[in-house]
Amino acid sequence: MKQRLLWKLLLINIVPVIAIIILVVWLAIDQLAASYFMALMDKYAVSPNDIHQMFLTAVHRYLLWATILALALAFIISYFLIRRVLRPLSQMHAITREVAVGNFSARLDVTSQDEVGELGIAFNRMADSLEQVEKLRKTMVADVAHELRTPLTNLRGYLEALNDEVLPPSRETFTMLQQEIMRLVSLVENLQQLARADAARAFLKREKLSLGEVADQILSLYELQFQEKEISIEKSIVPEAEFVMADRDKLLQAIRNLVENASKYTPENGRIAITTERVPDAVRFAITNSGPGIKDSDLPFIFERFFRADRSRARDGGGAGIGLAIVRELIEAHGGNVGAESRDGETLVWFSLPV
Repeated sequence: MKQRLLWKLLLINIVPVIAIIILVVWLAIDQLAASYFMALMDKYAVSPNDIHQMFLTAVHRYLLWATILALALAFIISYFLIRRVLRPLSQMHAITREVAVGNFSARLDVTSQDEVGELGIAFNRMADSLEQVEKLRKTMVADVAHELRTPLTNLRGYLEALNDEVLPPSRETFTMLQQEIMRLVSLVENLQQLARADAARAFLKREKLSLGEVADQILSLYELQFQEKEISIEKSIVPEAEFVMADRDKLLQAIRNLVENASKYTPENGRIAITTERVPDAVRFAITNSGPGIKDSDLPFIFERFFRADRSRARDGGGAGIGLAIVRELIEAHGGNVGAESRDGETLVWFSLPV
């Protein structure tokens, strides 16, 4: 493909240009130079017939050799210049074959700042995104396997012990089995919520909603947890950033996930603040909680599926890492955006909805 494009560009750049130049020069000599030569012969009373023909023959011969030389030089120069321009395309072709077989580490060597260079930069960004997506996919598969394997292994062990009468049946044993089953049920429900969030764009029932009322409805569900940990709640809903057009159920789910996530990581005697503000063409809803922050290197990925900043944290305490991914899918289904910041012992997670 590269060679065909190379020859096409050579033919386009050399043949028409050189041919037009030679044709113009040829006609100019035949019409203008020859007429001027005839005028000189008449002025000095020299018979122009034989000399005129010799003049034209000599000029045409040198013009022909000049044409051949010009074509050769143009071909050589254009060949190397065009080949240099097409080199990034050749590299892209080789890299795409590497990506096709699962190697996402290859990158294009960008040496120019023209359109081809910009294409190379965009290509490298695409390769970076593909590499990151592949890493997240592998991590997600490993996490799902771990989420399923842990409770299933426990269930299998207890059931085998009960079947072999190694472990006597008791209320404590059945309670443990029930807890492991509920872990599996919770994971399946989270995955179902994530699947529904993926398809939310096709099933939005928008209506005018008050963010203050929705927030109050969710906060009431976690009132006992806040009291047990003595967490103080602050809420500031400004009038110009209170109402949005959104699907009630999906907005409730998004805010509930954010509140649950904040309550989980807020220490005792901590603080949770809920605020809204008006930004250009959107309303931003934010939840800030005190407690351990998030590393800057982890912030871009906290909305990815199954991502957890602390990989060693127990699943019972940290969850499966699906809640914020569901928030992102639900908010993006409304045409909004999500984001997070963490500094000075506080973490702020926000979403914005268009107005």
